Amino acid sequence: MIKSPFKLSAMTMALVGAGFSSVAYANEPAAENAVADNVEVLEVRGIRRSMAEAQAVKMEETSIVEAISAEDIGKLPDVSIAESLARLPGLAAQRLDGRANVVSIRGLAPDFTTATLNGREQVTISDNRGVEFDHFPSELINGVVVYKTPDASVTAQAIGGTIDMQTIRPLAYGEQTIVVNARGEYNDLGKLNSDGEEYGYRASISYVDQFFDDTLGIALGYAKMSSPNQEERWNAWGYPEDGTTGDLELGGAKPFVRSSLLERDGYMGVIEFAPNDKFTSTIDAFYSDFQDEQLLRGIEIPAAWGTGVDPVVSENGLVTQGLIPNAKVVVRNDVNRREAQTFSWGWNNKLALTEQLTVELDLSYSHIDRVDFGLESYSGTGRSGVGATDNIGYQLTADGSAVFSPTLDYSDYDLIRLGGPLCWGNPQGPCSQDGFINRPDVEDELSAIRLSAEHLFDEGAISSIELGLNYSNREKQKINEGFFLTLNSYDADNPQADLSVVPEQYRLGTVNLGFIGMGNMIAYDSMALFNDGFYSLVSENETDPTRSTNSWLVNEDVATLFFKANIDSELSGMALKGNFGVQFVHTDQSSDGLEVEVAQNGQVLVNPVTDGDDFIEWLPSGNIGLELVDDMWLRFATARTMVRPRMDQMNSSFVINFDNSKNSNEVSDDFNASPWSADLGNAKLRPYIAWQYDLSWEYYLEENGYLSAALFYKDISDFIYKESFAGNFSEYADPSFTEWTSGTYNQWQNGDGGHIQGIELSAHLSGGLLSDSLSGFGVILSSAFNDSAIKETSDAEEIEMPGLSKTVVNGTFYYEDYGFSARISARYRDDFLGEVTGLSLRREFHYVAAETVVDAQIGYDFSEAGIAGLEGLNVFLQATNLTDEPFTTYTNEDKRQVRDYQVYGTNYMLGLSYTF
Repeated sequence: MIKSPFKLSAMTMALVGAGFSSVAYANEPAAENAVADNVEVLEVRGIRRSMAEAQAVKMEETSIVEAISAEDIGKLPDVSIAESLARLPGLAAQRLDGRANVVSIRGLAPDFTTATLNGREQVTISDNRGVEFDHFPSELINGVVVYKTPDASVTAQAIGGTIDMQTIRPLAYGEQTIVVNARGEYNDLGKLNSDGEEYGYRASISYVDQFFDDTLGIALGYAKMSSPNQEERWNAWGYPEDGTTGDLELGGAKPFVRSSLLERDGYMGVIEFAPNDKFTSTIDAFYSDFQDEQLLRGIEIPAAWGTGVDPVVSENGLVTQGLIPNAKVVVRNDVNRREAQTFSWGWNNKLALTEQLTVELDLSYSHIDRVDFGLESYSGTGRSGVGATDNIGYQLTADGSAVFSPTLDYSDYDLIRLGGPLCWGNPQGPCSQDGFINRPDVEDELSAIRLSAEHLFDEGAISSIELGLNYSNREKQKINEGFFLTLNSYDADNPQADLSVVPEQYRLGTVNLGFIGMGNMIAYDSMALFNDGFYSLVSENETDPTRSTNSWLVNEDVATLFFKANIDSELSGMALKGNFGVQFVHTDQSSDGLEVEVAQNGQVLVNPVTDGDDFIEWLPSGNIGLELVDDMWLRFATARTMVRPRMDQMNSSFVINFDNSKNSNEVSDDFNASPWSADLGNAKLRPYIAWQYDLSWEYYLEENGYLSAALFYKDISDFIYKESFAGNFSEYADPSFTEWTSGTYNQWQNGDGGHIQGIELSAHLSGGLLSDSLSGFGVILSSAFNDSAIKETSDAEEIEMPGLSKTVVNGTFYYEDYGFSARISARYRDDFLGEVTGLSLRREFHYVAAETVVDAQIGYDFSEAGIAGLEGLNVFLQATNLTDEPFTTYTNEDKRQVRDYQVYGTNYMLGLSYTF
């Protein structure tokens, strides 16, 4: 076999040997040779060590990848995995409650990305397939590899890419280590709710050891987080047109302050057994217990969609200053809780039958259980039109939020009382809705078995071939319940009676809404009121049976047969490496749901329904890398990839509606005028399919960094969209009520598609390129420029691709020498169509405005101080969101129509790390 001249330096080999397990195994002989040849290996720690390890992975992979490595055990370079991923070329994060939460790769939304842990596909805590990375403690993850181009052995591939999180491998690490991390946390907004938390902490401990002549290795980790978070939020209902002037007016608003406490316990364990050089068995397990409690207090103000708006000042067709006369507002004291448990384990066994043939058996299981509880509690001046009203002036600000000028005192417990002032629902009589509970429950379970074999060749361009079979079963279920709340004091015979005064024992003083000019408002413990039985419940299914169709179960049985050949050769004296192969993927998918028929006579019929389909897709792939000169590589890749539909789109439930207001004996050919309509999911949906092409130029400067430029093009077909078409309803029609038999069906379908393309530029440059005295300085820069042209059908207009920012820029400047370290990072993301939480905790798409998030860190490593007893101690100060960058969403592609304007403040963390 012709050996490639591409080699890593001895120092890099030593770093890799202590870092990523996937590379460490391949490079152990080279590291041993470096020691045997008495090559001096310098110990590099901290930021530069993590950069060198990540660069080594990028150099060695035959696919086009990006990588992250922990600076030390239990310490990724950022506060969370999502923040670290957002700094990689071509990746961008979306914030949730101030923290990076989900990730887009190359302009594709999170649902187009697959996440794995140690190479095994993971279930997701979200309603669909998008991975929420803040459920994985960064302290327990040793590194991450992002596969932008797949190879045939990656069975969890997706159109966007695959993000593989990796825990440490104790035998590859090679020494006993105990690491303790602790840090305190503070947000400069303070405590916005009196019953919230102001200070938080994070702590972790990791232990790595080897026994029995390094044949048994153990790694254990525990991470605890109690993180408070604050927010001031402006939220608008919308901006309808004035019927007379055509100007846009404020439809209404729901501004509030939020205090949250996110508590997470994470556990990691790895047992690695290698009794000889022929057999290795590894068991790894991960568990996370995630609890997030949010206290939200604010005032809901109907405007144009309430008593109307009297315009005062209009600018460019938008009323920027107005008066809301005779307003009845709703004072809200809400609580949102999320509890989620994530569990994952895997057992991998490798056996070398001969020097050329190795077989591998891998078993894995992944499971999550998530329960959300959203409590809304209403209060006001009076029920059903009774009570004081307000004349509220408002003025829109430059950031798109508003400042109000009320005339009532919303901090007066005698004026503001328990009960709904607006007639939003009638569950137990007129205007009897005094609150609401949303309670979605999601369970996701995935079991998999993988059997593969690899045969090595001593000669020829093909260095090895791999053949394998992966089988998985995934079942995801969502049960979505809703309940109306009515105060026990409500009297259906006298709905206009005085509302209930908040009992003294539940009062929590006031909350300041000065950021929108509303002053103080009453604050009370709504959860305690609910727990103590002040409310009675009525299921929303009793008044709106269609809600039951939001509950569903999706099952997927997937068998993947794969073949891959690895290339290690040369072309015209230049090193050539890569792989090519193919997957054959058989899918058997099904969904259980409900058929709900709202009949002409008002009767509601509910029946279970099951639907599904099976199909086969073939997914070829190829990756080729050519070393043009020493350490300069040109890579080309092509593949046919797929990503499965969102699971809420695969929901087999459907609703048959009959609108009596449209019922007429004059039947026409205009099915849009028909009283009949139906909304359906589609359990027969096929995946999105893409042919993708990648070209990457990479120039490595040894330990001084690298330069890289990449082009990509993805030709996407089978795009999923909601289609409206004429349908026959004769099986539901009763001639005694109507002569209509046709109507409108709305169903998810596979349509056409289009393309996404982009260019990515990145550089990691060390000051050592200029002078040895500047070797402690470094800069990491990357930018991505994306574009798309997607059509749902050939004759439709182009649509915005969710998750696509046309421009993404990242920059990090760091210094590390003599024990001191400092780092400041900024990430910019252009506007994009993002998925956010809407009414009843439903997910919906809105435009997210461009943002620049700046983080910084300084620290000192006492190992450089020469002080006995302090070697291994690191202290550091971190600050996230230094510039207090807001999170802003807007509607109708009009940046003036701000839907959300969220301010989170700056988080500060002071901590230490000690390595034994």
